[in-house]
Amino acid sequence: MTTVVLLLGLLAGILALAVGVLGLALRRTRRQALAEVAATRVEAAELRARVDALAVAMTPVPAAVSDEFVITELGTTPPDDLPEPTVTRIEGRLFADIVLRESVVKVASFSHGLRRAFAPETRNRIRFEMKREVKRSRKQRKVLIRDVRREAAARQRAAEAGVEGISA
Repeated sequence: MTTVVLLLGLLAGILALAVGVLGLALRRTRRQALAEVAATRVEAAELRARVDALAVAMTPVPAAVSDEFVITELGTTPPDDLPEPTVTRIEGRLFADIVLRESVVKVASFSHGLRRAFAPETRNRIRFEMKREVKRSRKQRKVLIRDVRREAAARQRAAEAGVEGISA
């Protein structure tokens, strides 16, 4: 019996020692966490002050509005100090060259677009998308027809139940 008591006392002492060590570790961890929270609050206050200072520095200073553009002379004759627009005559060859270049560019871009549109890859992609769209619309139509049939059957059952309720 004395060995059992001795072992229980020893076990209680070890348990008390473990609780004490854990309590000290918990106290140290809590102290460190509180110190970190305090440091974070100080850092946040400093950052908030910096952001406020930057916000004050970034606010635009309203400039004096001196250049207002108001159209008040609409419909009057232009002032005499404006230069007259000069009319330059373009030679016929230069004009034809400009027109032909624009036309050639338009035709080339149009033909490139047609060539891409009629490429086998594009046609296959279009065919695939069309098949997929047809399948989707068929499925949607089947669901719609099924819903309409269910609703019609429910109305018919309701109407029959209403007629039977009246005659009973």
